[in-house]
Amino acid sequence: MQIYLPIAEVSVNAFLLLGLGGMVGVLSGMFGVGGGFLMTPLLFMIGIPPAVAVATEANQIVASSFSGVLAHLKRKTVDFRMGLVLLAGGLVGAALGVQLFNVLRAQGQVDLLVKLSYVVFLGVIGGLMFVESLGALRRARRTGPVPHRPVRRGRTWVQTMPLRMRFRTSGLYISAIPPFGVGLAVGVLAAIMGVGGGFIMVPAMIYILGMPTKVVVGTSLFQIIFVTAFATLLHATTNYTVDMVLAVLLLLGGVIGAQVGTRIGTKLKAEQLRILLAAMVLAVCGKLALDLLLEPAELYSIAAEGGH
Repeated sequence: MQIYLPIAEVSVNAFLLLGLGGMVGVLSGMFGVGGGFLMTPLLFMIGIPPAVAVATEANQIVASSFSGVLAHLKRKTVDFRMGLVLLAGGLVGAALGVQLFNVLRAQGQVDLLVKLSYVVFLGVIGGLMFVESLGALRRARRTGPVPHRPVRRGRTWVQTMPLRMRFRTSGLYISAIPPFGVGLAVGVLAAIMGVGGGFIMVPAMIYILGMPTKVVVGTSLFQIIFVTAFATLLHATTNYTVDMVLAVLLLLGGVIGAQVGTRIGTKLKAEQLRILLAAMVLAVCGKLALDLLLEPAELYSIAAEGGH
């Protein structure tokens, strides 16, 4: 059943969009990721303009993140003070990212920027994840499951910088500058790539800020809700690139898929889940890279729109 997307200005099969939303929902349930870093490139591949894909996917992330935060609030695993510092940086980053997005869109270069950003980030993250997961899988086969090792909490550079604050829920007394910087970087990514940024924020919160794992996910989702909502609002009011028809179809599929993915995820080992996700990330990265390399005529036409 073909459906016309008014903002994207293309006709797409509605069942295909529901299927994509469902597939990414399954991944979200299996791997505990928002799925934006996979959904947005998949939208590119079915003909959705990158500018629309980025703005609309950010809208979907707000809903999924809100659902996740509710569960963490019940467990009291959200550090609101840390979340507000991250949020302050995220709002500034989102505003800067949208401004950069607007400038490049006016010059006809935004599609190239978005696709290159995805190739770089997915390639680096997928490669690191694949190597780490493969090593963990080999160690598990030789010696059994690898025990969890907590992050060492010795005195680090984040504790020696100025503007130190006490984050009681996380049990930290560190400078507010690094959390602000992490939030800033994730805000820029949310605006340019249409992702929540959890795949970068969560490792940064654990290994740079030294936060305990139990409060990391909830605090990250708390920040992501407001940053992606702000980025969506800016895109909608300045670029008019949020397609609500597309967002609703993806969201419906995602809600159903997440339930299925959660059940599948409980039947697989952690190492197997990570290596499957890494392989999928690298596959999407490879497809985007090939599209950029094998279609020079399309890149020329993008540049030509900007008058170059």
